[in-house]
This record gives sequence, structure tokens and C-alpha cells, in this order.
Amino acid sequence: MAQTKNECCSFAVHLASGRWTSVFASFLLMAGAGATYLFTVYSNDIKRNLEYNQSTLNTLSSWKDIGTSAGILSGLVAEVTPTWFLLAIGSVTNFLGYFMIWLAVTRRIRKPELWHMCAYMFIGANSQNFANTGSLVTCVKNFQESRSIMLGLLKGYVGLSGSILTQIYLAIYGDGDSTSLILLTAWLPALISVVVMYTIREKEVKIRQPNEVKVFYQFLYLSAALAVFLMTITLVQQHVAFSQTAYIGSAVAACILLFLPAVVAFRQEMKAPPTTIIVEKPHAIEQEQNSFIKEAEEETTKTSLLVHILNKPKRGEDYGILQALLSIDMLIIFLATLVGLGSGLTVVDNMSQIGEALGYEPKTTKTFISLISIWNYAGRVFSGFLSETLLMKYKVPRPLMLSAVLFLACIGQLLIAFPFQNSIFLASLVIGFTLGAELPLVLSIISEIFGLKHYSTLFNCGSMASPIGSYLLNKELTGRLYDMETIKLHGIKALGKPLACKGKQCYGLSFKIMAIATFTGALISLILVARTLEFYKIDIQRRYRGQTYTKFNEEEKETEMASSSDNEAK
Repeated sequence: MAQTKNECCSFAVHLASGRWTSVFASFLLMAGAGATYLFTVYSNDIKRNLEYNQSTLNTLSSWKDIGTSAGILSGLVAEVTPTWFLLAIGSVTNFLGYFMIWLAVTRRIRKPELWHMCAYMFIGANSQNFANTGSLVTCVKNFQESRSIMLGLLKGYVGLSGSILTQIYLAIYGDGDSTSLILLTAWLPALISVVVMYTIREKEVKIRQPNEVKVFYQFLYLSAALAVFLMTITLVQQHVAFSQTAYIGSAVAACILLFLPAVVAFRQEMKAPPTTIIVEKPHAIEQEQNSFIKEAEEETTKTSLLVHILNKPKRGEDYGILQALLSIDMLIIFLATLVGLGSGLTVVDNMSQIGEALGYEPKTTKTFISLISIWNYAGRVFSGFLSETLLMKYKVPRPLMLSAVLFLACIGQLLIAFPFQNSIFLASLVIGFTLGAELPLVLSIISEIFGLKHYSTLFNCGSMASPIGSYLLNKELTGRLYDMETIKLHGIKALGKPLACKGKQCYGLSFKIMAIATFTGALISLILVARTLEFYKIDIQRRYRGQTYTKFNEEEKETEMASSSDNEAK
């Protein structure tokens, strides 16, 4: 009886701590980690209740984008702390930031200064980095040979999170004051982080499952079913008046589809052999730090820091942080990301105002936002799976696909610059798809070129380009031109007032400039294609295949040889 009880406990621990369960927990975490995409839903409430003009609102949204992408701190923290600690920090900062915004917008506290609101927005948005770093880096290390697919799926759930949170918001609070959505984004993602913080852990895998990619395709089909459902229900809600009961029903259906991957994960855990959890203990971290310091001191005696930075390893090997950041490859990635993600985020942040300027109803504008979220998912999983297939089968460089995505993004921006009937529907699809496709490609390219040793820091450093691009293109370009057009329309009385601009001229010039900038970024990314062409011709999967598998295979061969020798001796 006691033995049976121990076996049950052991199985429960294996099920809860397995790497497939960790993947499902990461899906849940990512499904709540895209709250920043909902900014445009409640941005008009912020603008109206706090009496902001468009330029001031864009300043706030720029701080949101800076917070979303300023993940250097979370990356450095991840170098020396366990994953659960990262998720705990993310949970606290998420609740603190968005709850303070909700208090301010609903006037439960005295109207804060602009810099206070920017700080609240930065803190809330920055919490996403701790969730991203904890889940993405852990899953990439657990599934090194399927890293692009893994990144595509995880980022795909981030793309769907806006629509998922919207359905939950409608079920709980109804289709009323959208400020309640801010409150939801304060407590729900924070709660998810607390629930899964001990499940998402790095595992040491002895044997790679031969059906690993097939399992990922099962996850893909389930996530696609969720995306199709969300898109369908969003379009239906635009044309049909839903009761509160109907909203609850649609939210329950969405949650069921969200939790279905748990069935696949648990089934794989029952089939798979136990994996070794890499225990993250403070004393182990301290030993690692001491070892690192000792190695650094020995390296300093041999060569200067400048020579060490200039003497970069081959592509695909582990770069040092400064070696990677000061490389030409990283500079090209930075510039392409700056215009690509920066322009995409500008569209997301201004979609409510774009719809208003072109005469769309607020309910229709919310549909645009949901479509961006859903096609954002499609772009992420598409780029993850397709780029992996093209690379492994046909040796197509992943940077080449990044260039193609940037060229496609130009078309979406031109659809806004030169609007026609229902062109914003098409623009929301193109912008959502390309914005989603860019990030998994960039993160995969960084992991392949610079290695995984400092990946938690490097992928956050690479992502820093998007807030800079968002600030330049959103606040300095789009916000200023919008306010200039508002002044032309309403006169000098529009200065400092939350007045709206009407007409295609409101965003025409800014999106023409952004299309040119994105086209230039696409041309720059072709330089990276030329520089890495030979690198991607090799069997890259064999290059970055986890050393763990090789180590255990060698150990097994040695054991077999020893066993064979003993048998012969006998």
C-alpha cells in the first residue's frame, strides 16, 4: 500500500515537472502575456479621462513599448537566478503597474503626472519580459533541435492573448466600460505566473523523442483551432448583439480550447522516460559565478578585453555578450528590427485612432484590433514552422525569410497611407501577420548565430530595437504629424486638447514615411542574408544539436562496451 502510494506520488511529480508539461504551462503563461496589445482598446479612455492629446498618448504608448522590449534586466537576472524567481518578479510588477493605471484612469486616485503614468506603464509592460525570458529560454534549451518551432508556438499564443483576454473580459465585466479591461490585465496574468512558476524548469534530457516534431504539430493544430474560433466569434460579435450569458459561453469555449494541449502534454509525459531537473540552488549559482569570475580573471591575464571582443568565435558557437552586441550581424538585426517591429507596434497602438480618423464605428475598430491579434498568431507559427522546414530541407537562410516579411509589411503600411473602402481590414491582416512573423525569426537567428550560452541576455538586447523604433516612428513621427493635422482641422484651440483628427490625411504622410523606412530595413536585412549564406548551407541542426544527447550517447556506448567486455571475460 505504501509502495503504491509512493509510486503515485513519484508519477505525479514526474507529470508535473516534465518538459512537455512545462511547454503547456508556458502556453498558458504566454496566453496572458500579451496585455500590451490591448492598449489600443482602452487608449481612448486614457486620452479622454486624463485629458491627453494624441502626442501625449503616444508618449505613453512609447513607454509601454520600451517597457515591453527593455528585457536586459530580466535577461541578466535569468543568468544568476532560477526561473521561478523570474516569474515571481513578473507577477508582482504586472499587478503593480496595471493596477495603478486602472486607479488613475477610473479616477480612484488623484490625476497623476505624465511621468507617473509613464512609469506605471513601463512597469506593467516590462513584467512581460520576465514571463518571456522564463518560458522562452527554458523551452528553447529543453527542445534545442526544434527551437524555431518552439518559439513560433510560444509567440503564437502571445499573439492570441489579446483576443483571449478580450473574451474573458466580456464574460466577467460585459461589453461596457473598457477600463475594466485594465483591471483584468492587472490580476489575471499575475495569477497565471504564480500558478505555473514551479512547473516551468530547465530539464536535462537523456534521449530525444523521435516523434518530437509530430507532437509540436499536434500543438499547432490545437492552437490553430483556438485561433479560428476566436476569429469567428469576434466577427460574429460584431454583427450580433450578445447577451452576458452568450459572452460567458464564448469565453468558456475559448478556455477549453486553450487547455486542450494539456491532454497532449500529459500523454507524452506518460510515454516519455523521466527527465532530470536541473536543480537551481543559490549555492550552485554562487559556485558558477565564482567559476565564471576565475575564468574571466585567467582570460584577462592572457589577452586584453578589446582583443577578446574583436576575436569573435565562428557563427553558431557561443559568443560573449559584448562580442555579440558589438558585431556587425547584431547591428543589422538591430536596424531591421527597429523599423520592422517599430512600425508594426505603431499600427497596433494607433489602430483605434486610425479607425476613428477614417470614419469606422468603435465596434468595428475593436474588430480590427482582434484581427491583428489573431493574424499576429498566424504569422508567428507560420514563420516558426515554415522557416524550420525551408532551412532543414532546402537550406534557405532564415534571414532571407525575414527580408521577405519586411517587404510584405511595406504593403500593409501603404494600405493605410492610401486608404480605400475596407482597406483597413486588409491592412490589419497584413500588419498583424508580419508583426507576428518577425519576432520568432529574429529570436531564432540570434540563437543560431550567437549560441545559447548567453541567450537570455542577447535575445532581450536584440528586442531593444523595437521600443526605439516605436518611439521614433510612433511618438516623434506619427504623433506629431497627427497633432499637426488636428490643428489644421480644429485650429489653435486643438493645442493640448484631446480632439480627434478626421480624414485620410491624419495618418497618410506618416505611413508613407514608415513604408519607405521598412523597405530600407528589408534591403539592409539582405546584407545579413549575404553574410550568413555559407553558414546556413551547413547542417545547422547538427551544429546546434544539444550536447547533452551526445554526452549521454557516449556514456551509454561506454557502458555497453564495459558490459560487453565483462561478458567476454566471463
